[in-house]
Amino acid sequence: MSKATRATGMLEQAGITFTLHSYEYQPDADRIGLQAAEALHERPERVLKTLMALVDDKPVCAIIPSDREVAMKKLAAAFAGKSAKMMPPADAERISGYKVGGISPFGLMRSLPTAIEVQALSHELVFINGGQRGLQVRLDPNAVLRLLGAVAAALIV
Repeated sequence: MSKATRATGMLEQAGITFTLHSYEYQPDADRIGLQAAEALHERPERVLKTLMALVDDKPVCAIIPSDREVAMKKLAAAFAGKSAKMMPPADAERISGYKVGGISPFGLMRSLPTAIEVQALSHELVFINGGQRGLQVRLDPNAVLRLLGAVAAALIV
């Protein structure tokens, strides 16, 4: 597995401190984020998943704990929108440039408005996909907020 991805390149270029963590990706897992947390022996609320969605039919990125579901009304509100829905997987792959299960908010093909679940900011360190299935980066969630110009909002059910 290559440790150099667009995501890790973006973090390095920005001078963000992070560590890499590999695990055996299980494509048939019921919930990929929870499988990552289990494989890393981490609490699910510290392993964040990256979701690609549409708010008023415009692409956005949402970062939430792996054991939670996004609330569509809250997601729309985070971007001052009226409605939100999940992006179809093929569109998520095309827009992000990553494969589902390996989508990272870092190094996307184009910059997207991003929101991070406010509760994630209470952790000293969190895990976020490193741009490849089976690769996570561990870093300060506040650095994520700053680097991506993300908004912190209540996004979960």
